[in-house]
Amino acid sequence: MEPSNVKCVLVVANRTASTQRLLDEISRRAELEPNRFTLLIPDVSDRKAADWTLEVAIPLLRRAARGPVDHLVGGPDPFIAVEQAVREHNFDEIIISTLPKRTSKWLRRDLIHRVESLGLPVTAVIPRRVKISLDDAHVAWGGGLGAGW
Repeated sequence: MEPSNVKCVLVVANRTASTQRLLDEISRRAELEPNRFTLLIPDVSDRKAADWTLEVAIPLLRRAARGPVDHLVGGPDPFIAVEQAVREHNFDEIIISTLPKRTSKWLRRDLIHRVESLGLPVTAVIPRRVKISLDDAHVAWGGGLGAGW
């Protein structure tokens, strides 16, 4: 049992479980106060993919959290997976890490607002769309725009 001053945070992520944006949020929180993080990987139809995500993400999350990180794997419906985790565990807060708006099934399904209905504070970690100028593209691609441009 965790001491009462430790905040238990459910981190909901799948393909974004090891992104720098999420790791920065976990690190920021770990600096502010004692936290206990649990990674929930919902929307899983392939257990091997979930295992690979856990293998890659857990060590990175542990380093960012400066301590242990638990994990759960949910079924194909992300809302039901979060709802079940909240019902079965004693979380104080939820972080949802998604893909960008253009590609996120979770955002199209309004997952964040649905999870807010469970009564816990919810923080969304969503990558911003990055705009790249032609000058930046020119530098990034080695200086030549080539015939295809």
